[in-house]
Amino acid sequence: MLSIAGVHTFYGKIEALKGVDLEVGAGEIVALIGANGAGKSTLLMTICGRPRAARGRIVFDGRDITRMETFQIVRLGLAQSPEGRRIFPRMTVLENLQMGATTADERYYADDLERVFALFPILKQRQSQRGGTLSGGEQQMLAIGRALMSRPRLLLLDEPSLGLAPLVVKQIFEVIREINEQQKVTVFLVEQNAFHALRLAHRGYVMQTGRVTLSGSGRELLANKEVRAAYLEGGH
Repeated sequence: MLSIAGVHTFYGKIEALKGVDLEVGAGEIVALIGANGAGKSTLLMTICGRPRAARGRIVFDGRDITRMETFQIVRLGLAQSPEGRRIFPRMTVLENLQMGATTADERYYADDLERVFALFPILKQRQSQRGGTLSGGEQQMLAIGRALMSRPRLLLLDEPSLGLAPLVVKQIFEVIREINEQQKVTVFLVEQNAFHALRLAHRGYVMQTGRVTLSGSGRELLANKEVRAAYLEGGH
């Protein structure tokens, strides 16, 4: 579904991505793990067209999207829940979800809204509440729900567990699994929480300083000595 080949991305003269090659197959959950500053979020933003890939090729569902505008990419069925949530704090929960639905067929709006509320019942209870007054976990749920309202076939999730309590992290990862298994949405997940991400993922990649250095199934990477030493508390 998503193919990234030889992608280089720059911020000014700084090369953030240094020839990334990566594949996400239809129906998969694929995790990308790595330390802060490795280039994980830059890769997700490059897929969405901001910043642009300086070199290389990004293909989504058979179409080259490397030079497409972001709004065109979203209309093809790709959505991102960004790092830091980036909800609209002065808008209500319902208004945030409506913003996510602007590129989708309005015939499906009511069904999609109920689907999001079924995944995150707290959002239904808080639908008239301003987004900025929600807890961190609720804001993360809202960010994911907003992305789902565009009816994506590929969902990009950037650090969905960042800064959340362990119980909320568990809930978020359970919802990601349900989105993939029940709603048949392909998921590309960027996470610093390597243990949870690789337990959930069918396959995974490790990124270091703008390059993919390892790949394999989630189980293989969990068992890899280098991965355990670097990302899983020294292997304990």
